[in-house]
Amino acid sequence: MLFSDDSVTWIAVGLALGAVVVALTVAIVVLVALRRKPGPTDMGREEPATHELTRALDDAREETRRAHELSEIATSVDLDTVLGRVLEAAGRLRGIHAAMIVLPREEPLVASIGMTAEEAVRQPVSGPPSGQPARAVRIAYSYTGEEADDGEGLFRGGLSVPLRDEDDETIGTLAAFWRGSDRDVSDAELAHLEELALRAGPAIENARRFREARQLADLDALTNLHNRRYFHETLAREATRAHRYERRLSLVVFDIDDFKAINDRIGHLAGDGVLAAVAERVQSAVRGADIACRVGGDEFAVILPEATIDDAEQLYKRVQFAVAARPLGPFERIRLSAGIAELKPEDDAKTFFERADEALYRAKEAGKGRFNAANGLA
Repeated sequence: MLFSDDSVTWIAVGLALGAVVVALTVAIVVLVALRRKPGPTDMGREEPATHELTRALDDAREETRRAHELSEIATSVDLDTVLGRVLEAAGRLRGIHAAMIVLPREEPLVASIGMTAEEAVRQPVSGPPSGQPARAVRIAYSYTGEEADDGEGLFRGGLSVPLRDEDDETIGTLAAFWRGSDRDVSDAELAHLEELALRAGPAIENARRFREARQLADLDALTNLHNRRYFHETLAREATRAHRYERRLSLVVFDIDDFKAINDRIGHLAGDGVLAAVAERVQSAVRGADIACRVGGDEFAVILPEATIDDAEQLYKRVQFAVAARPLGPFERIRLSAGIAELKPEDDAKTFFERADEALYRAKEAGKGRFNAANGLA
C-alpha cells in the first residue's frame, strides 16, 4: 500500500504532539518539585534529589527528541530521505558510531553512515546462519597484530535487528556499530534500536514501492529508456548542478536516418522493433553515469555528466558502431545522425537542448550518418 504525503504527515504530527504533551507534563512536575521550599528534614537530601530531578528532565527532553525523530521518518516517500533519517537516528543512539541498512532484493541496496565504503562492504549484517528469525544478532570483532592496538579507529562490535513491513515480513536489516572498545549492550539500547526498526520498516517499504512506481512512470514502454518527461527534468537538474559546482556537462541528441522510409517499407509494428533494437544498442554503448532517453519518435538523447564535447563525440561514434555492427532485421545498415553540445555558462536546460537539437538538423542537412557540434567544431 502507498500512503500520500498528507496522510503520513498528519500521523507524524499526531505522534509528535503526543510526545510533546508527555514531556511537558514531566517537565512541569520536575519544576514544581525543584521550586518547593525544602523543610528541615529535606536539607540533607536536597542535592541528590536535585540531581535526580535534573536527570529526569534531561531524560524527558531526550524522549521528546527521539519521539519527534521517529515521527519524522514516515513523513516522506522519498527512499533516500527515509534511509537517511533512519541512519541518522541510529547514529545518534548512545554509544553508536556508525549504522547500516541492507535491503537484500534483486538489486541489493546498502546505505550507511559513519563508515567508509570499504568498511561498509566488509560488515556482516545478514541474519543468523539457521535462517530462522532472530530478535537481534550481536557482532563481535577480534583483531591481531598492530591493528589490535588501534583501539579508537576499529569497529569493536555491532548489533543488527530485522526490518519488517506492515505484514511483518522481513525486508532487510538495520545494524548499529561502535568503535574503540568492546562492551555489553543494555536492554534499553536494544529496545531503542528495535523501536527505530519498528518505525523504519514500513516507512522504508512504502518509500521503496513509491520509487518503483515512479521509475516505471519514468520509462518509455517501447524502448525501456527514460522518457521525454524524465529527460527534461534530469537535464534541468544536471545543468543546475553543473553551473553551481562548475562541472562539465555534455549532451548528444540523435535520430535514425530515413526512419519514415523504414516505417513505410516494413510497417509501423516492425518499425517499433527497430526502435527497440536501436535503444538496446544505445544502452550498451553508454557509460554507467550517462543517462539515455527517448525524447520522441525516433529521436534519442544521452546526457553525459562530467563530460566534455570530445567525450560526447566519442559516445556518438560508439553508438554508431554498436548500431551498425550487425543488421537490424531486413536492413543491412542503419545510420544515425547526431548533434552534440557542451554546457556553456550562459545556457539553461532549454537553450542547451536547443543548441544540440539544431546541431542534429545541421548534421542531417549535411548528408546524414554524421554528427555536428553545436559550437561549430564538427
